Amino acid sequence: MKHIITGLTLSLWTFSALFAQEQKTYPEQEPMGPKMTEYWTPQPKVVTPGDILTNTAPSDAIVLFDGKNLSQWTNGKGGDAGWRVHDGIVTVDKSKGDIVTRQSFGSFQLHLEWCVPQGITGSSQGRGNSGVFLQDRYEVQILDNYQNETYVNGYVGAIYKQTPPMANPMRKPGEWNVYDIIYTAPVFKEDGSFLYHPYVTVILNGVLVQNHTEIWGTTEYIGLPKVKPHGDGPLRLQAHGDKSEPISFRNIWVRPLK
Repeated sequence: MKHIITGLTLSLWTFSALFAQEQKTYPEQEPMGPKMTEYWTPQPKVVTPGDILTNTAPSDAIVLFDGKNLSQWTNGKGGDAGWRVHDGIVTVDKSKGDIVTRQSFGSFQLHLEWCVPQGITGSSQGRGNSGVFLQDRYEVQILDNYQNETYVNGYVGAIYKQTPPMANPMRKPGEWNVYDIIYTAPVFKEDGSFLYHPYVTVILNGVLVQNHTEIWGTTEYIGLPKVKPHGDGPLRLQAHGDKSEPISFRNIWVRPLK
Protein backbone atom coordinates (compact mmCIF):
# COMPACT_ATOMS: atom_id res chain seq x y z
CA MET A 1 0.00 0.00 0.00
CA LYS A 2 2.84 2.39 0.85
CA HIS A 3 4.41 1.77 -2.56
CA ILE A 4 1.11 2.57 -4.28
CA ILE A 5 0.75 5.93 -2.47
CA THR A 6 4.38 6.83 -3.13
CA GLY A 7 4.00 6.02 -6.83
CA LEU A 8 0.79 8.07 -7.05
CA THR A 9 2.45 11.04 -5.38
CA LEU A 10 5.41 10.81 -7.75
CA SER A 11 3.11 10.66 -10.74
CA LEU A 12 1.16 13.71 -9.64
CA TRP A 13 4.40 15.66 -9.03
CA THR A 14 5.70 14.69 -12.47
CA PHE A 15 2.43 15.72 -14.16
CA SER A 16 2.40 19.06 -12.34
CA ALA A 17 5.99 19.76 -13.34
CA LEU A 18 5.32 18.96 -16.97
CA PHE A 19 2.13 21.09 -16.98
CA ALA A 20 4.04 24.01 -15.47
CA GLN A 21 6.69 23.73 -18.18
CA GLU A 22 4.01 23.89 -20.92
CA GLN A 23 2.29 27.12 -19.60
CA LYS A 24 3.03 30.23 -21.62
CA THR A 25 4.14 33.46 -20.06
CA TYR A 26 3.20 36.90 -21.41
CA PRO A 27 4.71 40.35 -20.96
CA GLU A 28 3.36 42.49 -18.15
CA GLN A 29 1.26 45.54 -19.10
CA GLU A 30 3.37 48.64 -19.45
CA PRO A 31 3.02 50.98 -16.45
CA MET A 32 0.87 54.08 -17.06
CA GLY A 33 2.56 57.46 -17.13
CA PRO A 34 0.87 60.89 -16.93
CA LYS A 35 1.63 61.76 -20.57
CA MET A 36 -0.25 58.70 -21.84
CA THR A 37 -3.61 60.36 -21.00
CA GLU A 38 -2.79 63.91 -22.12
CA TYR A 39 -3.60 65.54 -25.44
CA TRP A 40 -2.88 69.07 -26.56
CA THR A 41 -5.01 69.78 -29.61
CA PRO A 42 -7.28 71.39 -30.46
CA GLN A 43 -6.62 74.17 -27.98
CA PRO A 44 -9.76 75.97 -26.62
CA LYS A 45 -10.43 79.27 -28.34
CA VAL A 46 -9.51 82.33 -26.32
CA VAL A 47 -12.49 84.37 -25.15
CA THR A 48 -12.07 87.65 -23.34
CA PRO A 49 -14.66 87.69 -20.55
CA GLY A 50 -17.10 90.53 -20.12
CA ASP A 51 -16.87 93.07 -17.34
CA ILE A 52 -19.86 93.20 -15.00
CA LEU A 53 -18.91 96.70 -13.85
CA THR A 54 -19.15 98.13 -17.36
CA ASN A 55 -21.80 95.71 -18.66
CA THR A 56 -19.60 94.47 -21.48
CA ALA A 57 -20.18 91.09 -23.13
CA PRO A 58 -17.64 88.31 -23.78
CA SER A 59 -15.59 88.87 -26.90
CA ASP A 60 -17.35 86.12 -28.89
CA ALA A 61 -20.89 87.12 -27.91
CA ILE A 62 -23.53 88.62 -30.18
CA VAL A 63 -24.70 91.79 -28.46
CA LEU A 64 -28.47 92.04 -28.78
CA PHE A 65 -28.88 95.23 -26.75
CA ASP A 66 -26.08 97.49 -25.53
CA GLY A 67 -28.19 100.41 -24.38
CA LYS A 68 -28.07 102.31 -27.66
CA ASN A 69 -30.75 100.95 -30.00
CA LEU A 70 -32.89 97.94 -30.92
CA SER A 71 -31.33 97.34 -34.33
CA GLN A 72 -31.04 93.61 -33.53
CA TRP A 73 -34.80 93.34 -32.93
CA THR A 74 -38.05 93.59 -34.88
CA ASN A 75 -41.72 93.75 -33.94
CA GLY A 76 -42.10 90.16 -35.13
CA LYS A 77 -43.63 91.26 -38.43
CA GLY A 78 -40.51 92.62 -40.06
CA GLY A 79 -40.93 96.17 -38.78
CA ASP A 80 -38.82 98.04 -36.27
CA ALA A 81 -39.12 97.15 -32.60
CA GLY A 82 -41.18 99.86 -30.94
CA TRP A 83 -40.04 99.78 -27.33
CA ARG A 84 -38.59 102.91 -25.74
CA VAL A 85 -34.78 103.12 -25.47
CA HIS A 86 -33.59 105.63 -22.86
CA ASP A 87 -30.74 106.08 -20.38
CA GLY A 88 -29.00 102.91 -21.58
CA ILE A 89 -32.05 100.69 -21.04
CA VAL A 90 -35.12 99.63 -22.98
CA THR A 91 -38.60 99.73 -21.45
CA VAL A 92 -41.47 97.57 -22.63
CA ASP A 93 -44.18 99.38 -24.61
CA LYS A 94 -47.19 97.14 -24.17
CA SER A 95 -49.08 98.88 -26.96
CA LYS A 96 -46.42 97.82 -29.48
CA GLY A 97 -46.39 94.10 -28.64
CA ASP A 98 -43.50 91.65 -28.33
CA ILE A 99 -40.07 92.12 -29.86
CA VAL A 100 -38.15 89.36 -31.66
CA THR A 101 -34.48 89.03 -32.61
CA ARG A 102 -33.62 89.35 -36.28
CA GLN A 103 -31.23 86.43 -35.94
CA SER A 104 -32.18 82.81 -35.20
CA PHE A 105 -30.28 80.49 -32.88
CA GLY A 106 -29.89 76.82 -32.04
CA SER A 107 -28.24 76.01 -28.71
CA PHE A 108 -26.90 79.04 -26.86
CA GLN A 109 -25.85 80.83 -23.69
CA LEU A 110 -28.03 83.88 -23.04
CA HIS A 111 -27.49 86.77 -20.63
CA LEU A 112 -30.09 89.43 -19.93
CA GLU A 113 -30.85 91.83 -17.10
CA TRP A 114 -34.25 93.21 -16.21
CA CYS A 115 -35.76 95.53 -13.63
CA VAL A 116 -39.22 95.85 -12.17
CA PRO A 117 -40.05 99.52 -11.52
CA GLN A 118 -40.01 100.69 -7.94
CA GLY A 119 -43.53 101.17 -6.61
CA ILE A 120 -45.04 98.65 -9.03
CA THR A 121 -48.67 97.69 -8.36
CA GLY A 122 -50.67 94.53 -8.97
CA SER A 123 -50.51 90.97 -7.69
CA SER A 124 -49.95 87.38 -8.84
CA GLN A 125 -49.51 87.28 -12.64
CA GLY A 126 -50.58 90.91 -12.93
CA ARG A 127 -47.33 92.38 -11.63
CA GLY A 128 -44.18 92.83 -13.72
CA ASN A 129 -45.12 90.06 -16.13
CA SER A 130 -42.98 89.31 -19.18
CA GLY A 131 -41.01 86.36 -20.50
CA VAL A 132 -38.13 85.32 -22.70
CA PHE A 133 -39.07 82.76 -25.36
CA LEU A 134 -36.27 80.41 -26.44
CA GLN A 135 -36.42 79.66 -30.18
CA ASP A 136 -39.72 81.60 -30.08
CA ARG A 137 -41.48 78.60 -28.47
CA TYR A 138 -40.34 77.84 -24.94
CA GLU A 139 -40.90 80.52 -22.28
CA VAL A 140 -38.77 81.17 -19.25
CA GLN A 141 -41.05 83.29 -17.08
CA ILE A 142 -40.23 86.83 -16.01
CA LEU A 143 -42.41 88.11 -13.16
CA ASP A 144 -42.16 90.21 -10.02
CA ASN A 145 -42.36 87.55 -7.33
CA TYR A 146 -40.81 89.70 -4.62
CA GLN A 147 -43.30 89.14 -1.78
CA ASN A 148 -45.85 88.24 -4.45
CA GLU A 149 -47.09 84.66 -4.71
CA THR A 150 -48.67 83.00 -7.75
CA TYR A 151 -49.13 79.48 -9.15
CA VAL A 152 -45.75 77.80 -8.84
CA ASN A 153 -45.28 76.82 -12.49
CA GLY A 154 -45.84 80.46 -13.39
CA TYR A 155 -43.21 81.85 -11.00
CA VAL A 156 -40.17 83.83 -12.08
CA GLY A 157 -37.65 81.27 -13.34
CA ALA A 158 -40.34 78.72 -14.25
CA ILE A 159 -40.55 76.93 -17.56
CA TYR A 160 -43.97 78.45 -18.02
CA LYS A 161 -46.84 76.11 -17.11
CA GLN A 162 -44.37 73.21 -16.88
CA THR A 163 -41.59 73.24 -14.28
CA PRO A 164 -41.48 75.53 -11.20
CA PRO A 165 -38.17 77.12 -10.19
CA MET A 166 -36.16 75.48 -7.40
CA ALA A 167 -35.93 78.80 -5.53
CA ASN A 168 -37.18 82.39 -5.62
CA PRO A 169 -34.12 84.69 -5.49
CA MET A 170 -36.03 87.72 -6.79
CA ARG A 171 -34.68 91.17 -5.88
CA LYS A 172 -37.07 93.88 -4.75
CA PRO A 173 -38.57 96.32 -7.26
CA GLY A 174 -36.13 98.98 -8.41
CA GLU A 175 -33.15 96.58 -8.35
CA TRP A 176 -31.76 94.76 -11.39
CA ASN A 177 -32.24 91.01 -11.80
CA VAL A 178 -29.88 88.88 -13.90
CA TYR A 179 -30.71 85.81 -15.98
CA ASP A 180 -28.01 83.49 -17.32
CA ILE A 181 -29.61 80.78 -19.44
CA ILE A 182 -27.95 77.78 -21.10
CA TYR A 183 -30.23 76.19 -23.68
CA THR A 184 -29.79 72.95 -25.63
CA ALA A 185 -31.92 72.80 -28.76
CA PRO A 186 -34.05 69.72 -29.51
CA VAL A 187 -33.52 67.08 -32.18
CA PHE A 188 -36.55 65.58 -33.94
CA LYS A 189 -37.32 62.20 -35.45
CA GLU A 190 -38.64 61.89 -38.98
CA ASP A 191 -42.18 61.49 -37.60
CA GLY A 192 -41.93 64.89 -35.86
CA SER A 193 -41.57 63.60 -32.29
CA PHE A 194 -38.62 64.41 -30.07
CA LEU A 195 -35.48 62.34 -30.47
CA TYR A 196 -33.91 64.60 -27.85
CA HIS A 197 -35.97 67.11 -25.90
CA PRO A 198 -34.83 70.70 -25.46
CA TYR A 199 -33.12 71.31 -22.12
CA VAL A 200 -32.49 74.49 -20.20
CA THR A 201 -30.43 75.59 -17.21
CA VAL A 202 -31.43 78.91 -15.64
CA ILE A 203 -29.46 80.93 -13.09
CA LEU A 204 -31.29 83.90 -11.56
CA ASN A 205 -29.23 86.40 -9.56
CA GLY A 206 -26.50 83.80 -9.11
CA VAL A 207 -28.93 81.12 -7.87
CA LEU A 208 -29.65 77.95 -9.87
CA VAL A 209 -33.40 77.75 -10.45
CA GLN A 210 -33.54 75.22 -13.36
CA ASN A 211 -30.92 72.48 -13.58
CA HIS A 212 -30.75 70.96 -17.08
CA THR A 213 -34.55 70.84 -17.08
CA GLU A 214 -36.34 68.93 -19.81
CA ILE A 215 -38.82 71.03 -21.78
CA TRP A 216 -41.89 68.98 -22.71
CA GLY A 217 -42.98 71.07 -25.67
CA THR A 218 -44.35 74.54 -26.38
CA THR A 219 -45.26 76.55 -23.28
CA GLU A 220 -48.99 77.05 -23.77
CA TYR A 221 -51.12 79.47 -21.74
CA ILE A 222 -54.12 77.19 -22.24
CA GLY A 223 -53.73 73.47 -22.80
CA LEU A 224 -50.89 70.99 -22.76
CA PRO A 225 -47.46 71.36 -24.38
CA LYS A 226 -47.31 70.71 -28.12
CA VAL A 227 -44.43 69.13 -30.04
CA LYS A 228 -43.82 71.00 -33.27
CA PRO A 229 -40.66 70.20 -35.28
CA HIS A 230 -38.49 73.23 -36.01
CA GLY A 231 -34.97 74.41 -36.73
CA ASP A 232 -33.19 77.45 -35.34
CA GLY A 233 -35.45 80.14 -33.96
CA PRO A 234 -35.30 83.71 -32.64
CA LEU A 235 -35.53 84.99 -29.11
CA ARG A 236 -38.71 86.80 -28.12
CA LEU A 237 -39.28 89.26 -25.26
CA GLN A 238 -42.89 89.51 -24.21
CA ALA A 239 -45.00 92.63 -23.84
CA HIS A 240 -47.51 91.10 -21.47
CA GLY A 241 -50.99 92.56 -21.30
CA ASP A 242 -51.15 92.94 -17.51
CA LYS A 243 -52.04 96.37 -16.12
CA SER A 244 -48.93 96.91 -14.00
CA GLU A 245 -46.12 99.33 -14.80
CA PRO A 246 -43.80 98.02 -17.60
CA ILE A 247 -40.43 96.49 -16.83
CA SER A 248 -37.07 97.38 -18.42
CA PHE A 249 -34.13 95.43 -19.88
CA ARG A 250 -30.42 96.05 -20.37
CA ASN A 251 -27.19 94.23 -21.28
CA ILE A 252 -28.57 91.44 -23.47
CA TRP A 253 -26.13 89.15 -25.27
CA VAL A 254 -26.00 85.61 -26.60
CA ARG A 255 -23.24 83.09 -27.37
CA PRO A 256 -24.28 80.45 -29.93
CA LEU A 257 -23.09 76.97 -28.92
CA LYS A 258 -22.06 74.24 -31.32
